[in-house]
Amino acid sequence: MNIIRKWSWLVLVVTVFSLVFMAAGCSSGTSKGVQSGSNALVAASAPLTIQVLDVGQGDAILIRAKDQVVLVDTGDVPARDKLVSMLKSQGITTIDKLLITHPHADHIGGAAAVFQQFTVKQIYDSGLKSTSNLYKQYLTQIQKKSIPFTVVSAGMTIDLGNEILLKVLAPEAPFIGGSEPDLNNNSIVAKLVYRNFSLLLTGDAESEAEERMLKKDASALKSTLLKSGHHGSRTSSSMAFLQAVTPEAAFISVGANNDYHHPHPSTLKKYKEKKIDVYRTDTDGTLTVVSDGKAYTITKER
Repeated sequence: MNIIRKWSWLVLVVTVFSLVFMAAGCSSGTSKGVQSGSNALVAASAPLTIQVLDVGQGDAILIRAKDQVVLVDTGDVPARDKLVSMLKSQGITTIDKLLITHPHADHIGGAAAVFQQFTVKQIYDSGLKSTSNLYKQYLTQIQKKSIPFTVVSAGMTIDLGNEILLKVLAPEAPFIGGSEPDLNNNSIVAKLVYRNFSLLLTGDAESEAEERMLKKDASALKSTLLKSGHHGSRTSSSMAFLQAVTPEAAFISVGANNDYHHPHPSTLKKYKEKKIDVYRTDTDGTLTVVSDGKAYTITKER
């Protein structure tokens, strides 16, 4: 009787372990991992590396594919030297594609330094104009250096090679705001896609832009990760938008103790309710994501 009981117990244990193993092997979706430490250690040989650079109160996102170096926005003027230093520390001399989501200072402020210190092969822009001196200088440098310039809109796809794509979801005509377009709400929104992995880059898109994208095709918004709109402002990340994106984690590019009180507590509350992990450049430093198209790892600088 004791032998039978022992044998039954052994069978039960083996069965349980087999079921656990099968469940793990049959699971679908993108697996993830989170760690802290040096960005360089995880970024060295990955097929796709994304860095939400710590440039204070602004956006600068570096994408490195096998054959392409892509920079999305350039931070604000005070961080331009830091941006240049971070790029040079990685041995970057050429930026294959520079994408400017919209012409606010905290997104184009470092452009002049980028043009001066690096070879920029191609610029992507929404075509949205600004009367600021920074924007005028930006256009002047593009013309002076004869850099190819492409105006993008919803529906376009930018091929980064090696199966990596940037699918543009916004803006679309007519611009939100009519004759005086809203710079934030007409930000370029692009979905970076590599096999089963994706990251939604939102610039400073706010609720009106989110509503427009939801009405057009909510299913297109679904992404593994989210770059939080407008630095975590309360005017972005509506519950309906987050429901459509269903990200596992959100990145907030924001300056410490900034005057705008970003990220807003109400936005952080939404992320918590949706069980979205939050990473912030003001507390975590530069955030690095590496992916092979199936799994991904997030690394915090500090």
